[in-house]
Formats: sequence, C-alpha cells, structure tokens
Amino acid sequence: MLRGTSTTLRILAHSIRHVGTPFSTSAVAASAQPNAALDLDPTLKALLQDIDISLTSHKHVMAKRPPRELEPVAIEYPEEAKDAENFVEDHSERNEHRKSPAARFGSQKIGAVVMPTELQKSITALIDASDKVQLHSDATRLFFHESEGWDHSYDVKYRSRKQGARHSDRDGTAFASVVLPAHYSAICAVLHHVKHRLGPQWNVKRVIDWGSGAGSGLWASTNTFQKPNSASEEPRLSTSNIFTYLGIDKRDGLVAIGKRLLRDTDLGALSATWQRSFREDDKIKRSEGLDTLALSAFMLSTLQTPLARKKFVKELWESGAHTIILIDHKTKAGFQNIAEAREYLLEMGRKELNDPETSDWPIRGAHVVAPCPHDGACPLYFGKSVSLVCGFSQRLQRPSFVRLTKHAREGHEDIEYSYIVIQRGPRPSIVGEGISTQVRSVGRVGAVGREEAEQIRLKEERVTKELVLDADHVETRHEAEATDHIPLEILPAENSEGVEAALRNEAFHWPRLVFPPLKKSGHIIIDACTAEGKIMRITIPKSQGKQPFYDARKSSWGDIFPHPPKNRPQEKFQSMREGGSRGDDIGKRAKGRDRTKGEKRYSKVEEALKERKMASRRDRAVQKEHSALLAER
Repeated sequence: MLRGTSTTLRILAHSIRHVGTPFSTSAVAASAQPNAALDLDPTLKALLQDIDISLTSHKHVMAKRPPRELEPVAIEYPEEAKDAENFVEDHSERNEHRKSPAARFGSQKIGAVVMPTELQKSITALIDASDKVQLHSDATRLFFHESEGWDHSYDVKYRSRKQGARHSDRDGTAFASVVLPAHYSAICAVLHHVKHRLGPQWNVKRVIDWGSGAGSGLWASTNTFQKPNSASEEPRLSTSNIFTYLGIDKRDGLVAIGKRLLRDTDLGALSATWQRSFREDDKIKRSEGLDTLALSAFMLSTLQTPLARKKFVKELWESGAHTIILIDHKTKAGFQNIAEAREYLLEMGRKELNDPETSDWPIRGAHVVAPCPHDGACPLYFGKSVSLVCGFSQRLQRPSFVRLTKHAREGHEDIEYSYIVIQRGPRPSIVGEGISTQVRSVGRVGAVGREEAEQIRLKEERVTKELVLDADHVETRHEAEATDHIPLEILPAENSEGVEAALRNEAFHWPRLVFPPLKKSGHIIIDACTAEGKIMRITIPKSQGKQPFYDARKSSWGDIFPHPPKNRPQEKFQSMREGGSRGDDIGKRAKGRDRTKGEKRYSKVEEALKERKMASRRDRAVQKEHSALLAER
C-alpha cells in the first residue's frame, strides 16, 4: 500500500513539474482547456513539491539540517524577576497564615533535616581515609537485614574483647557514615520541638549525654542552641550557646570516632569531654540545673535487663538536670522502654511532692512536656502486651556519603523514633500568670476564619438594608452588629506577646496526633492522646466552621491540635487481657470494628437465613419420611 501511494505521489509531482498552464491554480484560465485544470490548495501543492524533491533526488537520505540555536535574549527588566520571586514567597507565607495562630504554633516542624557542613566535611574526611569496599561490607554486616532493610540500631557483639578492639575503628567509621546522620536528625527534631514549646526562656548551656556514641547528641544540641546574633548564619560549633558537653559511653570505638570528627573543627568556647561512667562529682544542684539538659538517645535498647534500665533512668534523674530527654527506636521494645522510663520518672516526681523533707526545695515534682498532654498512665502501654506504638517520624536529606555507603538511589530517608521529655516542677496551668481569660481565648482564627466572618458580615448587611429603610439606622445597626459578630481572635491583640505565652501554656493540654489523620471530603478524623489520659477519636466536620476544618485538614502526624470537637469524641482503648485487644483500629479506617454489641451485621443475618433454610429442608425431609411410613402401614 505504501508503494502504491508513493507511485501516485510521484505521478502528481511529475505532472506539476512538466505541465505549466493547464495545471494552473486559476479556474478562469483553465476553463477553456479540454482537460479541466486541478484547483490545488497551496499547502497541498507545497507538500507535493517536497515529495517530488525527495523521490527524484539521487540521495534518498536528505542532508541533515544544522541544529537551530536559541538566541540569547537579555532580560531588560530584572526587577520583574525579583517581583516574581517575592510573589511566590508572599504566596506561600499567605497560605501559611491561612491557618489559625494556635494551629501554626501546634504544627511548626523542622522539615527535612540537612546535616551541617562542618559535620559532613568531618565524616567525608573520615571515609576518605578508609577502604570504601570494606566500609560498605562493614555497614552491610552491622546495619542491613534482608527482611527489614537498613536498621539504625547498634548492638554488635564479639567473641572476645580483643576481637572487638580490632573491629572498633572499622565499626565506628561504618556507624558514622550510616547511623550517625539518622540519629542526628531524630535528636534535632525533638530538640527543635521542645525549644519551640518552651520558648526563648529555655536556654541550655550544659549537656550531659548518656550513650553519646560518635557524638550525634553533641552535634544536634550545639546546632540547635545557637547564639542570637548567629541565628541567620549556618549553625557552627563555635557559635553555639552550649559551653559544656559531657559524653558518657563505654564503647571506646565510637568515642574515638567522635573525637576524630572534632579534630579539625573550630569549637570556640565549647568544652567537650567523654568518660566511661557518671561520677558523683558530676551531679548538679537543683538550683543550678535550670540550664542543664540530660540527654539519652537510642541507649535504652542496648541495656538488656529491666534492672539495668531502671538504674540508668535513676542516674539521669539524680544528675540534677532540669530537663530530661529520652529517645529510642519506634519498635515495641523501644516504646516499652520509653513508657517504663516515663512512668518511673513521674513516680519519683510524685514521691518528692509527697515527701515532707522536700517541702523547702525550690523545685519539686515532674511533668511531661512532650509528647503527652497529661501526666497520667500511658493509654497505649499495658505492661508487656504492646500492640500499638506511640512514635513519630523524621526525614533526613541524605548526604552523598550516605548514598554511596548504602548504594542507595533515594536522596532522603526516614527514621522513626519514640521519645519522652520530662521537666522538673508542676505542669503549667492553662491561664498563666498575668494573662487574662480574654487574652487566653485568642489565637483560634486565621485568614480563613476572617474571610468567613467577612462573608457573614456582608450577608447580614444586605439583609439589614433590605429590611430597614432608614439609612442612618442601617449604618448604626451595621456598626453594632459588625463589632458584636467579629470574635476576639480577629482583633489586633493576637500578635501580642501575652497571646504567645497563653498559647504556650495552653499547648500543655492540647491533644497530640499519635497517628496520621484520616482526611475525608466532609470531615477529618483525628486519633489523638488527650489531656484526660485517653486515646480519643476526634471528628472535625465542615459544619464546625471553615477555620477548624481547614486547620484539621492541614494537620499532620505529631501535631498538637487546638480546636475542641463539635461532637463528643469517641474513646479508643486497648484491652488488658492476653487474648486480644480492642482499639486495633486506632489510626486506621475502621471496617466494622466500631459497631456496638447490639448492632446487627449483614454477615450474621445471612448466616441465620442459611441456617433457617437448612432447618426447613430437614423438617420437610423428616415429614416426608414420616408420611411414607404411615402410608405403608
């Protein structure tokens, strides 16, 4: 078929080339000819000429045309590009301000963590001095499992101490290139959240790090707490607000790697030391421990017995630090360790409050800063039977050496963790000192709420103008209604420092999203840990208002949610018996597991109908046999 088409096109092209006037495109000139001329479209004629050239040419392949070059065009108005960039920034900032101030306070996160340049250079220099093939082999041997993939726990054991000493340097290098970045991102996320929650008055100058390892807690704390004049620059160790760092670890190989990472780094006024155990002279007085942080990241899982973990937590409590942070892996064992440590620390705080000998102490007791909004028993922990885990996730932007060591393509990785932040003293009340209840009610309306209030005001204004004829009366009534309708959150008082302090105190009692929210078209379902010490399912429908619905739709896993629900929340719980647990649908879309006991199910109805049909068949068969016997008699 293609050959016949080529022949036809060849004939038409030959006719056009050799015939002049008869094939003129003018109908008037060709009307007197015996054969009527073809009235061809100019576009078709040009196409046939091109085909004729390609068919009659001796070379069947046309000469390649030189590639077209784009002419550089100078931008005459560079101000327009700057205006476009400013517009994008203003647009994103405007979208952020559509949330209420309270929702912004409860959802402020660190985003994807990027490792500081100083740390990346130190680890890169460490890797350059080692064998790359051996490094990948060691990293795979220590942290890769075929069933689970890459793991961030370090619990290697050797047959003898001599064998462990031979592998200490290689294992430390593999730890720094694979595990240290992940641990750094998790510690940064926790410190950033606590710093945001406690405000600028929480000024840490001294850090005691149990299980310091290669120094992930050192780098995370020093880069989180920077001096005020260096906040706009890239964080560095020399500009940190921390002056004293004490690392406690018995793993000599990891400690040696941590010291090597600081070898060519400017420490400034920072004093970093390591030792194998916490001594008696390292303890701090309660009155001097306000600027001291006791930190332990991913260390509880390395302790084998409950007695060792209890002794370890007691040592943190007796250190005298005002704030205690414990982080572990988001596994059943890791969450169990965090829950037990939380319970033990709060119990020691309650003993201090009830002890008459401590009545003259300046600071007594303890409370949970994060993630729990209460100081009661954990609703997800019932001894050893743990089916649900309270944990969170943090994303790390992988440096090049992590991708090369793991042979990974993705430019990011996520680390999941469980944590607890305990601070000495009683839990702050909802109404702070010097803050009135009127100011405490602000912070619940953002740009979305203002738009809704403006729409309602305009609608009421139109209705008022239709019903009232007197113009003066309309103006007076409109002003009164506008003033009464706009809530206190819209007034300019919401940017004051008192409002920020009120939100900070209220946040101690806001529910925490312990699972990702279920976002549907007409309502948002939130499974959160509430101030009552329960896991509650909170539903925020559209009918509650545009601002609460918008804030709920923009919420994410780990946020604290400020709006109370319109309807009564549904309590979720776990059974304490061994046979099974209710509440396994927490954080999931329930598929028939939320029904009450008296509610019928279609499956049960279907089974009952089948059973009734089978019974009727048996009854008819028995009746037929009985009638047959009677007929025989």
